[in-house]
Amino acid sequence: MAESVELPGRLAILPFRNKVLLPGAIIRIRCTSPSSVKLVEQELWQREEKGIIGILPVRDAAVEAPSAGSTSSAGGGTNLGERSSKTQEETSDSHKLGGKNQQEVIHWHNRGVAARALHLSRGVEKPSGRVTYIVVLEGLCRFSVQELSTRGTYYTARITPLEMAKAEMDQVEQDPDFVALSRQFKATAMELISVLEQGTLEKQKTGGRTKVLLETVPVHKLADIFVASFEINFEEQLCMLDSVDVKVRLSKATELVDRHLQSIRVAEKITQKVEGQLSKSQKEFLLRQQMRAIKEELGDNDDEEDDVAALERKMQDAGMPANIWKHAQRELRRLKKMQPQQPGYNSSRVYLELLADLPWQTASEERELDLKAAKECLDIDHYGLAKVKKRIIEYLAVRKLKPDARGPVLCFVGPPGVGKTSLASSIAAALGRKFIRISLGGVKDEADIRGHRRTYIGSMPGRLIDGLKRVGVCNPVMLLDEIDKTGSDVRGDPASALLEVLDPEQNKTFNDHYLNLPFDLSKVIFVATANRVQPIPPALLDRMEVIELPGYTPEEKLRIAMRHLLPRVLDQHGLSFDFLQIPEAMVKLVIQRYTREAGVRNLERNLAALARAAAVRVAERDHAVPLTKDVQRLDSPLLDGRLADEAEVEMEVIPIGVDNHDISNAFRVASPFIVDETMLEKVLGPPKYDDKETAERVATPGVSVGLVWTAFGGEVQFVEATAMGGKGELHLTGQLGDVIKESAQIALTWVRARATELKLTTAVESNLLEGRDVHIHFPAGAVPKDGPSAGVTLVTSLVSLFSQRRVRADTAMTGEMTLRGLVLPVGGVKDKVLAAHRYGIKRVILPERNFKDLAEVPAAVLSSLEILLAKRMEDVLEQAFEGGCPWRQHSKL
Repeated sequence: MAESVELPGRLAILPFRNKVLLPGAIIRIRCTSPSSVKLVEQELWQREEKGIIGILPVRDAAVEAPSAGSTSSAGGGTNLGERSSKTQEETSDSHKLGGKNQQEVIHWHNRGVAARALHLSRGVEKPSGRVTYIVVLEGLCRFSVQELSTRGTYYTARITPLEMAKAEMDQVEQDPDFVALSRQFKATAMELISVLEQGTLEKQKTGGRTKVLLETVPVHKLADIFVASFEINFEEQLCMLDSVDVKVRLSKATELVDRHLQSIRVAEKITQKVEGQLSKSQKEFLLRQQMRAIKEELGDNDDEEDDVAALERKMQDAGMPANIWKHAQRELRRLKKMQPQQPGYNSSRVYLELLADLPWQTASEERELDLKAAKECLDIDHYGLAKVKKRIIEYLAVRKLKPDARGPVLCFVGPPGVGKTSLASSIAAALGRKFIRISLGGVKDEADIRGHRRTYIGSMPGRLIDGLKRVGVCNPVMLLDEIDKTGSDVRGDPASALLEVLDPEQNKTFNDHYLNLPFDLSKVIFVATANRVQPIPPALLDRMEVIELPGYTPEEKLRIAMRHLLPRVLDQHGLSFDFLQIPEAMVKLVIQRYTREAGVRNLERNLAALARAAAVRVAERDHAVPLTKDVQRLDSPLLDGRLADEAEVEMEVIPIGVDNHDISNAFRVASPFIVDETMLEKVLGPPKYDDKETAERVATPGVSVGLVWTAFGGEVQFVEATAMGGKGELHLTGQLGDVIKESAQIALTWVRARATELKLTTAVESNLLEGRDVHIHFPAGAVPKDGPSAGVTLVTSLVSLFSQRRVRADTAMTGEMTLRGLVLPVGGVKDKVLAAHRYGIKRVILPERNFKDLAEVPAAVLSSLEILLAKRMEDVLEQAFEGGCPWRQHSKL
């Protein structure tokens, strides 16, 4: 509540356009114009709690006032009744304080209200950097203006307070007329509060607080607070402000409160009338339902519901087979006999709508197959992947010769980011069919494939039937994404449910539990994707044709980035080659130093980071945005005058319909940003990888380089071994599986058995582990590791440890070994060779029986590597060490 304060002789004036602040009221404004910001900063912000300003009403002529969203409330934070927040937009129209050429007449009111700031907050608009203030003001007391002058960019006034002294107020309170007016005002206010208390709980709480306000606040101040909470026009607000005499003020306030009370009563009367009409409508609805039931009992109900009739017509046009149509008619007759209020009505209705929406006979009209055009389409969408493209062209050729040929079930297996999903959409585009994607990752419920039975609450069809309903044709290309990530629990095994879906002999009559009718899936072309083959059950894998998509070589990544990724990234960020240019050399550096993945997703992320950095620099350019042809010029003398005076324009309007490319073209730069090595390190940080890593890690004996396969492609795996005093035990670390632990035990056994032949021990000291333990560690301990292909790497590491000779840093190896020293073939050869190529390895040792797998490795990769084939473990050791196998020299142990 505002207390009596001593006003200074001169106050800074903040004009309010068509708005009045009364004593005791609270208002929230937002100051954005330079003059109001300057006033708030000097008079309130710097003086903190001691600052007082004057609020002076201004008629709707011309004045610069703060752009203010004002919310009025009664003193002390009390909100009267259901009064909502009032918002006023006060904008600068024609007068500019401190203008250069114009000075217009301002219609000031001669009386105002002193105010103090209850809350101040300062902000900065982006990107203009303009300072704004949000101020919460409380009205204190009235004053009259004696003289108005300017101080810099804002106004000040010499004032005279209009509040009565305490002695004068005590004398007035003894006046019988004042006492009568006070009682009349309080009685009217209490009546208003009683009406408001009949509403919600919130209104009741508000009414209770207002009663306390009536008992504690002097009546002459209470009049201003009550009136400030009402929606009244500007003239009545001025009249209340001019009511310096407390009797006149109370009389005017009583009149306004009584008028507000009458308006609330009229509104309540209208509300009750409307509610009575609604009750009447509900009664009529009930009677009509009863009449319908009576007509049904008499057999006199020939009027069918419009929606049921429309559903029947839709079912007739769906082209259902004869057996399906017979079942649908039986369900429809059952639906017609039911009332909408019956429990099973909605479920039957939804079921029939599904039958009507399914594409029983509707198929995509395939275009005439052109193998050359299809090949060009695949080449445009994807770079490389010759084996996959060849298989797709073969299928199209068969379709051209035999249009009713069964579609294959292709399964693309490869690491993330190599284009498996986009290949499926390209197949649909080449065939001219619609495309639907169904994600199976994390699916553990068989009902997701087969649907729920209709006896369950909330039952719905499976994802396959729902997908066909959404796509609207019976012969789409359906992608079963992440088929290797399905699980199984008590709710069933989705992978087993897919056996029927992917079997051409069974999917002609696929039976969804919800549909409970056979549906023909033989026209659908299924394409599945997976990262690994191992999790897929053998029976399901047998129904699919597996096509492996290994990782890309650096050369392929470079071509993909220049042809596909870079144009797409620039388009996504509103840029073009006029703004940003990334030379091939820089893209190659990004591939070598910042990405070592089989796919291209991290490469695209790094290119996007460069594009974002360029977008910031382009947007920060201080070039004016030219008006486009879609922006209409505003003919206004006032606006022309402001532009002529080089005044600030605080608002720009961009019309709807301007293309975003047109907007971005407005930011023309003199020359494009060209990425160099300095910008790479500034945006992407220091290089994550370099070619020296392998040499540094094999600098000491006991370290060898292996090649492993993961779900994300091939990887290089270092194996470290060391010896220490102990009891001849073997210690293994690195989160290893059982198979790789057995491989380590086999490797140690083979080395101990050949220790004398390898000159690791003398004939007298035949026990290699006497008095020592061996510890073998696989770095990257957080990653689980398993498999037999590390056998030769483990043996090489142990021989290097005991002979104290370093393994060649440019050589990596893979292969399983037996206890007799034979090197057996392993899988994932192509991915492993590509990983060695990515890491800068020059020599790769492979099992001799894996020679056939090199046919799948790109020729460019093979030409940059020296492939060494090994039949026995001795062959591996001969190639792994500089100068040949260590048995040719005596050990220094």
